[in-house]
Amino acid sequence: MKKILLLLADGFEAYEASVFTDVLGWNQLEGDGSTRVISAGLRPQLQATWNFKVTPEKLLEEIDLHEFDALAIPGGFEEANFYEDAFSEAFQAVIQHFDSYKKPIASICVASLALAHSGILHNRRATTYSHPESKRLGQLASYGVQISHDRIVADGHVITSSNPGTALEVAFMLLEMLTSKENAEKIKELMGCS
Repeated sequence: MKKILLLLADGFEAYEASVFTDVLGWNQLEGDGSTRVISAGLRPQLQATWNFKVTPEKLLEEIDLHEFDALAIPGGFEEANFYEDAFSEAFQAVIQHFDSYKKPIASICVASLALAHSGILHNRRATTYSHPESKRLGQLASYGVQISHDRIVADGHVITSSNPGTALEVAFMLLEMLTSKENAEKIKELMGCS
């Protein structure tokens, strides 16, 4: 069984988290059965961006990172205090752990800023929220990141993406990294995404 840590910051976008639980959950029941998602956060109850309260399965302090095979991080909104958790020492340590073991890391939208803040994107290709009126690409570049204008960027074991609309595709990319292209295509077909 491959365990995926779904790392949730206060202020995360529920949709961006749900793609991982759905795609990898469908794989658990309808695919090769090899994936299990476990959500974790810094507190027993988290506030999603749109006044949606979520109880993570575990507190971050309760888990052994060595038990996990991949990391998934949804983005969120500054106005909902997303960066308070995402830039915390605890989150940074988790990101650095997965990177040091070259385990897959999938981030959506502004979650790439948490990756950059940890230092793992320095001199790597990546993207983040890229709307023309947004300042996020400039912020990402300030960390020494090689900015890409692609919707989704995979640089080695790290996936970053440019907006919430990429979320489902990112989740399927992570599934393919953890299983196989054939298995990911099967789940896409079963979910009506192909």
